[in-house]
Amino acid sequence: MDERSTDKLIEATHWPRMAGAAALGMLALFLVVATVRELKEFRFIGSGVSASNTITVSGDGEVFAVPDMGTFSVTVRERAKEVASAQDTATEKINAIINYLKGAGVEEKDIKTADYSVYPQYEYETAVCRDGYCPPGRQILNGYEVSQTLTVKVRDTDLAGDLLTGVGSRGASEVSGLSFTTEDEDALQAQARQMAIDDAREKAEALAGQLGVRLVRIVGFSENGSYPIPYAYARGGLAMDAESTKASAPMLPTGENKIVSNVNVTYEIR
Repeated sequence: MDERSTDKLIEATHWPRMAGAAALGMLALFLVVATVRELKEFRFIGSGVSASNTITVSGDGEVFAVPDMGTFSVTVRERAKEVASAQDTATEKINAIINYLKGAGVEEKDIKTADYSVYPQYEYETAVCRDGYCPPGRQILNGYEVSQTLTVKVRDTDLAGDLLTGVGSRGASEVSGLSFTTEDEDALQAQARQMAIDDAREKAEALAGQLGVRLVRIVGFSENGSYPIPYAYARGGLAMDAESTKASAPMLPTGENKIVSNVNVTYEIR
Protein backbone atom coordinates (compact mmCIF):
# COMPACT_ATOMS: atom_id res chain seq x y z
CA MET A 1 0.00 0.00 0.00
CA ASP A 2 1.47 3.36 -1.02
CA GLU A 3 1.55 6.50 1.14
CA ARG A 4 -1.50 8.11 -0.55
CA SER A 5 -3.67 5.06 0.12
CA THR A 6 -2.61 5.02 3.77
CA ASP A 7 -3.60 8.71 4.22
CA LYS A 8 -7.02 8.06 2.70
CA LEU A 9 -7.60 5.10 5.06
CA ILE A 10 -6.68 7.20 8.12
CA GLU A 11 -8.96 10.04 6.95
CA ALA A 12 -11.85 7.61 6.42
CA THR A 13 -11.65 6.32 10.01
CA HIS A 14 -10.94 9.73 11.62
CA TRP A 15 -14.08 11.66 10.52
CA PRO A 16 -16.63 9.21 11.95
CA ARG A 17 -14.86 9.42 15.27
CA MET A 18 -14.94 13.21 15.22
CA ALA A 19 -18.63 13.19 14.25
CA GLY A 20 -19.44 10.81 17.10
CA ALA A 21 -17.56 12.94 19.61
CA ALA A 22 -19.40 16.05 18.41
CA ALA A 23 -22.75 14.29 18.74
CA LEU A 24 -21.91 13.19 22.28
CA GLY A 25 -20.87 16.74 23.13
CA MET A 26 -24.17 18.16 21.81
CA LEU A 27 -26.12 15.56 23.77
CA ALA A 28 -24.23 16.39 26.96
CA LEU A 29 -24.88 20.12 26.44
CA PHE A 30 -28.58 19.44 25.88
CA LEU A 31 -28.79 17.41 29.09
CA VAL A 32 -27.10 20.16 31.08
CA VAL A 33 -29.48 22.82 29.75
CA ALA A 34 -32.52 20.61 30.43
CA THR A 35 -31.32 19.87 33.96
CA VAL A 36 -30.83 23.55 34.74
CA ARG A 37 -34.31 24.32 33.40
CA GLU A 38 -35.86 21.59 35.54
CA LEU A 39 -34.07 22.84 38.65
CA LYS A 40 -35.34 26.36 38.04
CA GLU A 41 -38.90 25.10 37.69
CA PHE A 42 -38.50 22.92 40.78
CA ARG A 43 -37.95 26.04 42.89
CA PHE A 44 -41.55 27.07 42.33
CA ILE A 45 -43.24 23.72 42.94
CA GLY A 46 -45.55 24.04 45.95
CA SER A 47 -44.78 27.74 46.43
CA GLY A 48 -46.46 29.28 43.40
CA VAL A 49 -45.26 32.20 41.35
CA SER A 50 -45.88 35.59 42.92
CA ALA A 51 -48.16 37.86 40.92
CA SER A 52 -46.60 41.23 40.14
CA ASN A 53 -49.78 43.10 39.10
CA THR A 54 -52.81 42.77 41.37
CA ILE A 55 -55.95 44.52 42.54
CA THR A 56 -57.75 43.95 45.85
CA VAL A 57 -61.48 44.43 46.31
CA SER A 58 -63.85 43.94 49.23
CA GLY A 59 -67.23 42.27 49.23
CA ASP A 60 -70.14 42.23 51.67
CA GLY A 61 -72.95 39.75 52.16
CA GLU A 62 -75.82 39.51 54.61
CA VAL A 63 -78.63 37.05 55.23
CA PHE A 64 -81.72 37.49 57.42
CA ALA A 65 -83.30 34.61 59.34
CA VAL A 66 -86.01 34.23 61.96
CA PRO A 67 -84.50 32.59 65.09
CA ASP A 68 -85.71 29.08 65.76
CA MET A 69 -84.06 28.46 69.14
CA GLY A 70 -83.81 30.28 72.46
CA THR A 71 -81.32 29.90 75.31
CA PHE A 72 -81.50 31.12 78.89
CA SER A 73 -79.88 30.46 82.26
CA VAL A 74 -81.60 29.71 85.55
CA THR A 75 -79.84 29.83 88.93
CA VAL A 76 -80.79 28.58 92.39
CA ARG A 77 -78.99 29.98 95.44
CA GLU A 78 -79.46 28.79 99.00
CA ARG A 79 -77.80 29.71 102.29
CA ALA A 80 -77.66 27.73 105.52
CA LYS A 81 -75.47 27.23 108.58
CA GLU A 82 -74.37 23.81 107.35
CA VAL A 83 -73.27 22.84 103.84
CA ALA A 84 -75.51 19.78 103.76
CA SER A 85 -78.59 21.81 104.64
CA ALA A 86 -77.91 24.38 101.88
CA GLN A 87 -77.23 21.61 99.37
CA ASP A 88 -80.43 19.74 100.25
CA THR A 89 -82.60 22.83 99.76
CA ALA A 90 -80.86 23.84 96.52
CA THR A 91 -81.08 20.29 95.17
CA GLU A 92 -84.80 20.10 95.92
CA LYS A 93 -85.48 23.31 94.01
CA ILE A 94 -83.19 22.56 91.05
CA ASN A 95 -84.71 19.08 90.67
CA ALA A 96 -88.19 20.61 90.68
CA ILE A 97 -87.11 23.01 87.93
CA ILE A 98 -85.58 20.23 85.84
CA ASN A 99 -88.69 18.06 86.17
CA TYR A 100 -90.87 21.00 85.18
CA LEU A 101 -88.75 21.72 82.10
CA LYS A 102 -88.88 18.10 80.98
CA GLY A 103 -92.62 17.99 81.51
CA ALA A 104 -92.97 21.18 79.41
CA GLY A 105 -91.27 19.50 76.44
CA VAL A 106 -87.61 20.45 76.91
CA GLU A 107 -85.39 17.47 76.10
CA GLU A 108 -82.85 16.27 78.65
CA LYS A 109 -79.97 16.97 76.24
CA ASP A 110 -81.00 20.64 76.21
CA ILE A 111 -80.64 21.06 79.98
CA LYS A 112 -77.02 21.49 81.04
CA THR A 113 -75.38 22.35 84.36
CA ALA A 114 -73.21 25.40 83.69
CA ASP A 115 -71.98 25.90 87.27
CA TYR A 116 -72.19 24.35 90.74
CA SER A 117 -70.52 26.23 93.60
CA VAL A 118 -70.26 26.15 97.38
CA TYR A 119 -69.06 29.32 99.11
CA PRO A 120 -68.39 29.86 102.83
CA GLN A 121 -70.08 32.98 104.22
CA TYR A 122 -68.18 35.14 106.72
CA GLU A 123 -68.95 38.07 108.97
CA TYR A 124 -66.23 40.49 109.96
CA GLU A 125 -66.19 41.15 113.69
CA THR A 126 -64.40 44.19 115.06
CA ALA A 127 -63.05 44.34 118.61
CA VAL A 128 -63.68 47.16 121.07
CA CYS A 129 -60.86 49.67 121.39
CA ARG A 130 -59.46 50.14 124.90
CA ASP A 131 -56.92 52.63 126.21
CA GLY A 132 -56.17 53.81 122.69
CA TYR A 133 -55.50 50.32 121.38
CA CYS A 134 -57.78 48.73 118.79
CA PRO A 135 -57.16 45.00 118.36
CA PRO A 136 -57.52 43.61 114.83
CA GLY A 137 -60.87 42.27 113.74
CA ARG A 138 -61.54 38.72 112.67
CA GLN A 139 -63.69 36.77 110.24
CA ILE A 140 -66.34 34.50 111.68
CA LEU A 141 -67.87 31.71 109.58
CA ASN A 142 -71.66 32.02 109.75
CA GLY A 143 -72.79 29.62 107.02
CA TYR A 144 -72.51 28.49 103.41
CA GLU A 145 -74.06 29.44 100.09
CA VAL A 146 -74.73 26.77 97.47
CA SER A 147 -75.56 27.79 93.91
CA GLN A 148 -76.33 25.82 90.77
CA THR A 149 -76.86 27.27 87.30
CA LEU A 150 -78.55 25.52 84.38
CA THR A 151 -78.36 26.49 80.72
CA VAL A 152 -81.58 25.67 78.92
CA LYS A 153 -82.18 25.44 75.17
CA VAL A 154 -85.72 26.07 73.96
CA ARG A 155 -86.39 24.68 70.50
CA ASP A 156 -89.94 26.03 70.42
CA THR A 157 -89.47 29.78 70.85
CA ASP A 158 -93.21 30.26 71.51
CA LEU A 159 -92.72 28.47 74.85
CA ALA A 160 -89.92 30.73 76.08
CA GLY A 161 -92.15 33.11 78.04
CA ASP A 162 -94.05 30.31 79.77
CA LEU A 163 -90.81 28.54 80.70
CA LEU A 164 -89.34 31.67 82.27
CA THR A 165 -92.42 32.08 84.43
CA GLY A 166 -92.56 28.37 85.23
CA VAL A 167 -88.99 28.09 86.54
CA GLY A 168 -89.48 31.25 88.57
CA SER A 169 -92.47 29.79 90.38
CA ARG A 170 -90.43 26.71 91.30
CA GLY A 171 -87.74 28.40 93.32
CA ALA A 172 -85.33 29.96 90.83
CA SER A 173 -83.25 32.75 92.36
CA GLU A 174 -82.38 34.29 88.98
CA VAL A 175 -83.27 33.82 85.32
CA SER A 176 -80.97 35.60 82.85
CA GLY A 177 -79.24 35.68 79.48
CA LEU A 178 -82.21 34.96 77.22
CA SER A 179 -81.12 35.06 73.57
CA PHE A 180 -82.62 33.87 70.30
CA THR A 181 -80.43 32.17 67.70
CA THR A 182 -80.63 30.05 64.56
CA GLU A 183 -79.68 26.40 64.97
CA ASP A 184 -78.24 25.90 61.45
CA GLU A 185 -76.11 29.03 61.59
CA ASP A 186 -73.24 27.51 59.57
CA ALA A 187 -75.42 27.24 56.47
CA LEU A 188 -76.47 30.88 56.82
CA GLN A 189 -72.86 31.96 57.27
CA ALA A 190 -71.86 30.04 54.12
CA GLN A 191 -74.67 31.75 52.22
CA ALA A 192 -73.58 35.19 53.44
CA ARG A 193 -69.95 34.40 52.52
CA GLN A 194 -70.93 33.36 48.98
CA MET A 195 -72.85 36.61 48.56
CA ALA A 196 -69.78 38.54 49.73
CA ILE A 197 -67.52 36.68 47.28
CA ASP A 198 -69.96 37.35 44.41
CA ASP A 199 -70.05 41.02 45.39
CA ALA A 200 -66.25 41.19 45.34
CA ARG A 201 -66.15 39.50 41.92
CA GLU A 202 -68.57 42.04 40.44
CA LYS A 203 -66.51 44.92 41.81
CA ALA A 204 -63.29 43.39 40.47
CA GLU A 205 -64.75 42.92 36.98
CA ALA A 206 -66.02 46.51 36.92
CA LEU A 207 -62.65 47.84 38.09
CA ALA A 208 -60.74 45.71 35.57
CA GLY A 209 -62.92 47.12 32.79
CA GLN A 210 -62.19 50.67 33.89
CA LEU A 211 -58.45 49.96 34.04
CA GLY A 212 -58.41 48.20 30.68
CA VAL A 213 -57.03 44.95 32.08
CA ARG A 214 -58.37 41.44 32.59
CA LEU A 215 -58.65 39.26 35.67
CA VAL A 216 -56.38 36.20 35.63
CA ARG A 217 -56.76 34.37 38.93
CA ILE A 218 -57.35 34.83 42.66
CA VAL A 219 -54.05 35.14 44.54
CA GLY A 220 -55.32 36.21 47.98
CA PHE A 221 -58.42 35.90 50.15
CA SER A 222 -59.39 36.87 53.69
CA GLU A 223 -62.63 37.05 55.66
CA ASN A 224 -63.03 39.66 58.35
CA GLY A 225 -65.83 37.86 60.09
CA SER A 226 -69.10 36.05 59.73
CA TYR A 227 -71.34 36.70 62.66
CA PRO A 228 -75.00 37.10 63.65
CA ILE A 229 -76.44 40.50 64.53
CA PRO A 230 -79.73 40.14 66.43
CA TYR A 231 -82.71 42.39 65.87
CA ALA A 232 -85.48 42.65 68.49
CA TYR A 233 -83.03 40.86 70.74
CA ALA A 234 -84.59 39.81 74.05
CA ARG A 235 -82.06 39.69 76.85
CA GLY A 236 -82.14 40.43 80.54
CA GLY A 237 -82.34 39.08 84.04
CA LEU A 238 -85.35 38.38 86.20
CA ALA A 239 -84.78 38.40 89.95
CA MET A 240 -87.35 36.10 91.48
CA ASP A 241 -89.30 36.95 94.61
CA ALA A 242 -92.64 36.06 96.11
CA GLU A 243 -94.58 38.51 93.96
CA SER A 244 -92.98 37.43 90.68
CA THR A 245 -94.45 33.93 90.98
CA LYS A 246 -97.87 35.44 90.26
CA ALA A 247 -96.73 37.23 87.09
CA SER A 248 -98.08 36.38 83.66
CA ALA A 249 -95.77 34.96 81.00
CA PRO A 250 -93.96 37.83 79.24
CA MET A 251 -94.22 38.43 75.49
CA LEU A 252 -90.81 37.74 73.94
CA PRO A 253 -90.65 38.68 70.23
CA THR A 254 -87.79 36.91 68.45
CA GLY A 255 -87.42 39.35 65.56
CA GLU A 256 -84.74 38.49 62.99
CA ASN A 257 -81.01 37.77 63.07
CA LYS A 258 -78.73 39.21 60.41
CA ILE A 259 -75.72 37.09 59.41
CA VAL A 260 -72.91 39.27 58.01
CA SER A 261 -69.76 38.34 56.08
CA ASN A 262 -67.02 40.70 54.83
CA VAL A 263 -64.28 39.43 52.50
CA ASN A 264 -61.20 40.81 50.74
CA VAL A 265 -60.16 39.19 47.46
CA THR A 266 -56.92 39.86 45.57
CA TYR A 267 -56.84 39.20 41.79
CA GLU A 268 -53.87 38.98 39.45
CA ILE A 269 -54.40 41.22 36.40
CA ARG A 270 -52.84 41.45 32.93
